[in-house]
Amino acid sequence: MGIKEQISADLKEAMKVRDQTLLDTLRSIKSAITYKEVESGDDLKEDEILAVIQKQVKQRNDSIAEYTKANRAELVEKEQKEKDILSKYLPAQKSEAEVRDTVRSIIAGISPTDCNQGNIMKLVMPQLKGLADGNLVRQIVSEEIKNT
Repeated sequence: MGIKEQISADLKEAMKVRDQTLLDTLRSIKSAITYKEVESGDDLKEDEILAVIQKQVKQRNDSIAEYTKANRAELVEKEQKEKDILSKYLPAQKSEAEVRDTVRSIIAGISPTDCNQGNIMKLVMPQLKGLADGNLVRQIVSEEIKNT
């Protein structure tokens, strides 16, 4: 069963159990996927659906940060619940140590003249796309460049 079908099945289940947060979150992701399909004019592949879900998770993370600054604990809690729901449709994220190992191996494989953040990010991100947060990768890359 694909991700899209799983979301539809979970949406039906959320309707049965009347879980409003789950229902609202699944409807929003289904809507985002449909919007992207209409925009592209074709059905989305699994990796494209994952990209849509990752974008939704990133939006939730940004909202959590803003609500935390504004001391809006109830909204932080709501966004966190939605993020947790969306995260179960994504592949398991790599740990900081695994990302650091990947970055170090890439830095070891390039010449010192090419050792800048832009070049390294271009090499690292295709390997970690969907498996690690871009901000974490960027932070680790900059730390590893300073250490070399």
